[in-house]
Amino acid sequence: MTRIPVPLTQFVVKMHSRCDLACDHCYVYEHADSSWRTRPKVIGDEILTRAAERIGEHAAAHRLSAVRVVLHGGEPLLAGPDRLRHAAEALRAALPPGCGLDLRIHTNGVLLSRTFLTLFAELDVKVGISLDGDRVSNDRHRRFADGRSSHPQVLRAVALLNEPEYRRLFAGLLCTIDVENDPVAVYRALAELRPPAVDFLLPHATWDEPPKRLLGGDRTPYADWLLTVHRLWEADRRPFAVRTFESVHRTVRGFSSLTESLGLEPSDLAVLETDGTFEQADSLKTAYDGAPATGMNVFAHSLDDLARHPGIAARQSGLAGLSPTCRACPVVRSCGGGLYAHRYRADTGFDNPSVYCGDLMTLINGIAGERGSAAVPAAPTMSADQADQADQAGQVDQTVPAVPAQGGESLLPTALTAAQLDELARGYGSSATVAALAHAQLSITRAMLAAAWDASGQGRAEAWELLAALDASAPAAVDAVLAHPYARAWAARRLAGDLSVGLGELAALAAAAAVRAGRGDTVAVPVRGGWLHLPTLGRLAVPDGEAVVTGSPEGISVRAADGSVFTALDQPLRRVRLVGGWTVALEDLDPLRDSHDHAVAERLPDGELLAWTGALREAWELLGRDLPRYAEGIPAGLTTVTPLRPGPAGRDVSSAARQAFGAVGIARPATAPTLALLLAHEFQHVKLGAVLDLFDLHDRADDRLYLAPWRPDPRPLEGLLQGTYAHLAVTEYWGTRTVAYGGLPGEAADRARAQFALWRRYTAEAVERLVESGALTGLGVRFAEGMGESVAPWLAVPLPAAAEQSADRIREGRGHARPVEA
Repeated sequence: MTRIPVPLTQFVVKMHSRCDLACDHCYVYEHADSSWRTRPKVIGDEILTRAAERIGEHAAAHRLSAVRVVLHGGEPLLAGPDRLRHAAEALRAALPPGCGLDLRIHTNGVLLSRTFLTLFAELDVKVGISLDGDRVSNDRHRRFADGRSSHPQVLRAVALLNEPEYRRLFAGLLCTIDVENDPVAVYRALAELRPPAVDFLLPHATWDEPPKRLLGGDRTPYADWLLTVHRLWEADRRPFAVRTFESVHRTVRGFSSLTESLGLEPSDLAVLETDGTFEQADSLKTAYDGAPATGMNVFAHSLDDLARHPGIAARQSGLAGLSPTCRACPVVRSCGGGLYAHRYRADTGFDNPSVYCGDLMTLINGIAGERGSAAVPAAPTMSADQADQADQAGQVDQTVPAVPAQGGESLLPTALTAAQLDELARGYGSSATVAALAHAQLSITRAMLAAAWDASGQGRAEAWELLAALDASAPAAVDAVLAHPYARAWAARRLAGDLSVGLGELAALAAAAAVRAGRGDTVAVPVRGGWLHLPTLGRLAVPDGEAVVTGSPEGISVRAADGSVFTALDQPLRRVRLVGGWTVALEDLDPLRDSHDHAVAERLPDGELLAWTGALREAWELLGRDLPRYAEGIPAGLTTVTPLRPGPAGRDVSSAARQAFGAVGIARPATAPTLALLLAHEFQHVKLGAVLDLFDLHDRADDRLYLAPWRPDPRPLEGLLQGTYAHLAVTEYWGTRTVAYGGLPGEAADRARAQFALWRRYTAEAVERLVESGALTGLGVRFAEGMGESVAPWLAVPLPAAAEQSADRIREGRGHARPVEA
């Protein structure tokens, strides 16, 4: 039998096929497909048990690290607590060891009660709720059959989820857009409920049944609606995750999408109906009667059988599966043709652009323009010729006017020697080399802060004057604050034209430096949202207004706008001390930590803090054992780990923000070896970003796209360079483990050999592609050759044929490999 292209990792299980609301925009009951009429109302226990077994078999066969299952309907709560318990327990029991279960339920909230939530707390079931905004907006569609509003019941359900006992279960809200609803009112109503996430969904439509358009209105009303919400969301500093917005931010930068509605990532979703039949994505019910049907069922067919279904394969073919119009579109790698169902037309099937084509293009270009088109002024760079001259002197060409520091020294001091640059090219970096990078980064941060302040037009001001005074008298205190990764992130956003990031953050930096200096200096800091945040120190709850912060030898003193005085932080920044004396901050407070391409976690509860502490300590020991040449430089440059929210379907999530040197964002993975590899992988990005701030390694005018061996979609050259550099560490990680296992048998040893075979080949191919691109500078070619020298010894390590064959299967069957599968 043919191999499946992509394993299925996300499953929708229909617990009940009827609903207690009569929403007139529901794709299940109100659109083309009518299969619900002939299905049992409630799913049977035997179907649930067999479905759990099928998912467990599939997870074991494809070594899945996690699966996501959404209990759905109709209205799944109508199935009752006993059946929901059976579903959860059967699924957990059937999964193989090492495979996590992300179990969720999506409900309209009408029946949600403490009884259900107590059950979900016991079974660890996250809860998502459908809500279209304020009462007027929600009542436009989401009503009972007799016309009554469902809004009060839904608000009651959300209030229950926001209680401390159940808050951890709150997965988020799902809002279907209606362009007749006021986007500001909808956003404000949802934001007031403090959801962890909101999905704004386009109403399902096709070319035969097009979406609502307002008479005499804009041609792209859905884009305009969403862009209004996006501006509010950005102005509020992204108070909750929004997959649509985050996916646009990610895909325009060459990263993967977080939703099937955007991007070119293959779909890995399947649906189980109450009668035990397998279907494709539910959204297809809007196309035509029977569109999602597969002809398969849980008793007669495996999930591998289902994954081979032509309809599912059609949603996994990336760019090749799109219409000619889409393939020629400049935003196709972000749009991805839109949701598959929205492309349908009776005469041409799904071989069309999305019926929302214009809206999607306007949305993507609008978000890219608001957040990404205004480039941050280039950091100091060096041409190839200048680099050759500087090799002897060890100097950095200052292509930006130098800003004097104390003593009149240049803010762009000697950075790297030729030997240090060669060391970095091979992927490594000693403590001295990484410290030199960090020193150069601090100088760049100073210059960017000065430029951002000058651009503000504020002239002389208390906060800036205090920073300058402290820089002369207590430079260590200023350096400690300015070395904080998100100090530079503030300057980068301001220089990019993002004025939603106010000048209050600069006052907070000055206040933090004053507290560290302890000289008795005083500075006023604006307070918004009830928290006074002091970078590198922590935060305290104070009334909004202007707080006066004093840093004295006795500590901190804060006088709030209402006259109350505070002498301690409510929530100090917490740090983990690791073997060897290295201390890393767990940054879960800074408002600018959202610089990463993933949603950040909120303040870690004590239990999660302990879990992070143990995981970091174990991961650091593993790095010292398995990647000693990479580990040596990490303490000199990595100061901050920012906890992220878990990824979809339990996938490992990590990030290095380009304008936040010294920080990595990570969603705590299930195992310490995975965390070790994530740390090494992301710190490679941190190092290379710092190198690219100092040297031109490639022609920045080259706008061609290049295929990375491990991805199905082409990337800009810098993206290929970043990925290749990060995978040097991945290759050595698996190579070291393979050598350690020797010829020992066992699943873990076989897996290490297969991963090693895969990543050494991928990385070597990528290095060759970089050299052959013709777009590297002379210094860039030398850098790529250094990467090649690092990979070459690993290519000579003999491996059994089974390992190479396993790598071949991954290359042929998955197309998009994940570097972190420890």
